[in-house]
Amino acid sequence: MSKNYIVESLKKQIEEFHSEISTEKIGRVIEIFDGVAKISGLSDVQASEMIQFANGETGVALNLEEDTVGAVILGDFSKIREGDEVRTTGKVLSVPVSEKQIGRVLNALGEPVDGKGEIPKQKYNPIEKIAPGVITRQSVDTPVQTGIKVIDALIPIGRGQRELIIGDRQTGKTAIAIDTILNQKNQKIICIYVSIGQKESKLRKIHARLEEGGAMDYSIIVKASASDPASMNYIAPYTGVAIGEYFMEKGQDVLVIYDDLSKHAASYREISLLLRRPPGREAFPGDIFYLHSRLLERAAKLNKEHGGGSITALPIIETQAGDVSAYIPTNVISITDGQIYLETEAQFRELEAFTQFGSDLDAATLKQLERGKRAVELLKQNQYAPMAVEKQIVSLFALTKGYMDDVLLEKIHDFESRLLNYLDTNAKDFYDEVRKTGTFSEKAEERLKQAIISFKEIYGHD
Repeated sequence: MSKNYIVESLKKQIEEFHSEISTEKIGRVIEIFDGVAKISGLSDVQASEMIQFANGETGVALNLEEDTVGAVILGDFSKIREGDEVRTTGKVLSVPVSEKQIGRVLNALGEPVDGKGEIPKQKYNPIEKIAPGVITRQSVDTPVQTGIKVIDALIPIGRGQRELIIGDRQTGKTAIAIDTILNQKNQKIICIYVSIGQKESKLRKIHARLEEGGAMDYSIIVKASASDPASMNYIAPYTGVAIGEYFMEKGQDVLVIYDDLSKHAASYREISLLLRRPPGREAFPGDIFYLHSRLLERAAKLNKEHGGGSITALPIIETQAGDVSAYIPTNVISITDGQIYLETEAQFRELEAFTQFGSDLDAATLKQLERGKRAVELLKQNQYAPMAVEKQIVSLFALTKGYMDDVLLEKIHDFESRLLNYLDTNAKDFYDEVRKTGTFSEKAEERLKQAIISFKEIYGHD
């Protein structure tokens, strides 16, 4: 081989050589305890940025201090040791979002945990996002029917609103949420149920009930159970709304249920105290209001220029002994558009007991009391038996117009059931009109009156 050939070959290699220099910030774990790590050396890390530990676990940077970074570990922290290397990723915490997630049970990172196989990852959404501004929003004009007569009649919920469900334990908060999901069948609403700090057994029952009612065809469950680390309970609701935003941006309507934000606040308090943040009222950190406001403000009804989609939020808060003046309840009450307050003692019972002391009541008052008794009876509804809005209209119309005044109290539900069945056969056009138009016209009202009168003639002779 000639000398000239070697020289030319070397020159060519030198010309074609391109060096690539990459820099990478590497930090070290200086302290690790209860799912929280203190790290030094990550001076350029962003807030909420994902960081990678040497054992493959992921963390999220929450506290950015002068010399150290406080991070929560999303997973098993038992194998992380002091002195371990930590690398930045340059990515803010994001979760996979996809149509394929419908019908699945996901963990707080958006990964399937129902044993039905992996979900192809098409797109990622950041779990933290600035809520839509006023210009991109539209006035709320379409209802979300819960299927529960007393709520749909008295406390209407609009698509894009935030309606709080609040009450003591065992008052039916979750039952209302599940009934609402079951009632969205054929309503073109994607439902996302976020379980925060609940028992696995309770979640299994909810999942089974939704499957039984055919609701998993349009629902997603995001779960962070009581046995999961506080970090997973903290990010679960943000994961739920990030998935919801994927569908909203495509012009679809979404219902997100947060069950419940009391446990969410407690998990954030745990993380904050471990990160040595100064405690405030009830030992919660100073930014606890912002924790929930930045979550619930992401519920919106977008205008047509931005796709026309919506997210409706139903947050749940558990009170202690009916105390709605506690810190977290008052915070969430002030953020939401309205509240469904559940309690075991009703005012009607007190009024009814009070009237027993009076001997001389006029006919109008007695009539009102009798109708009140029938109203209370009619509004009783079995769990997991939501009622379509057109059928609710029939029941409430018959009550308020006095067609049930002469029906015995113990026969109210029998009367209602048979009336609805009668209209299914003899006034199907009334149901169709209300379903299609979403309105209750004078013509429809007259049609309904005639149908109820005809039914009463038959019912009276049965």
